[in-house]
Amino acid sequence: MTISRLLAQMTVSDSAQSIPWYSLLFGRGPDAHPMDGLVEWYLADTFGVQVWVEPERAGTSCMVLDDDDLDARLRLLDGAGIENGGIRPATAFRILPVVDPDGNRIVFAGS
Repeated sequence: MTISRLLAQMTVSDSAQSIPWYSLLFGRGPDAHPMDGLVEWYLADTFGVQVWVEPERAGTSCMVLDDDDLDARLRLLDGAGIENGGIRPATAFRILPVVDPDGNRIVFAGS
C-alpha cells in the first residue's frame, strides 16, 4: 500500500466568507468544488488544501506549509490585506503565522 496524495483540511463555518479569504491566501480561486460545502486548492501534484464547511468544528484546524520564499509570501499577504503575525525566527527556519476568519491557524515555514 502506498499513500500518494495528501489534502489538508481546514474546517470553516461559512463558505461565502472562507472561499474569498482562502482565494486571497493562495493568490487564486479554488481548483475544485467536488461537493456542497467542500472546495479544494491543489498546491502541487501530490498535495493540496480542502476547505470544508462544518460549523460545529470550525476554527479547530491547523496546517503548516513549507514556502520557499517567506518574504514574497509576506508581501502577497500584506498586498491582499490578510492580517498576519509577520515573519518570526524559529529554531532552524522562519515562520509566518496567519489565522483565518474562523480561527484556524496556517503557518508558512521556510528559510
